[in-house]
Amino acid sequence: MSGQRDEGSTVDDVVTMRMIDARTGLETLDEPECLLMLEHTSLGRLAVIVEDRPAIFPINFCRDGSTVVFRTDTGTKLDALVRSNAVAFEVDGADPLFHTGWSVVLSGRAEEITEIDELERVRQLPLQPWGRGGGSRYVRIRPDEIGGRRIVRLTETLGGSSRDGPPSGQG
Repeated sequence: MSGQRDEGSTVDDVVTMRMIDARTGLETLDEPECLLMLEHTSLGRLAVIVEDRPAIFPINFCRDGSTVVFRTDTGTKLDALVRSNAVAFEVDGADPLFHTGWSVVLSGRAEEITEIDELERVRQLPLQPWGRGGGSRYVRIRPDEIGGRRIVRLTETLGGSSRDGPPSGQG
């Protein structure tokens, strides 16, 4: 896709094929759409192994190309990444009113950014610490896999044409 559309085309015209699982009704998101979702979100969950058990931490982050960068300080997360850099990372969104939502999951490797030129570059990203610690250390997640799913409205899976907005008769 060239990024240009004919005048009068809609978002639905640009989406060429939606992959809906017949059993679950969930739409499978392709990698470019998953990366777009990461671009428009700033809070996710990092899954690491701590003392042989999974642990999940909320983190604010910034997408950097096809990777995710976050800040942290010395502590549980960084210690866990030193022992095993295998991680999972998840972001999601939901609309309880319309019973829709989405989730994007990355699995891959996390590495502390220590190279001076790269540190200078990532320090320019719009990534400010939310906690008190200041997040003096930068970590990059390099995904091996990126996948996502969207819960679509029932009318969409039954052949309805509306992608956005309230169900028929409610708005």
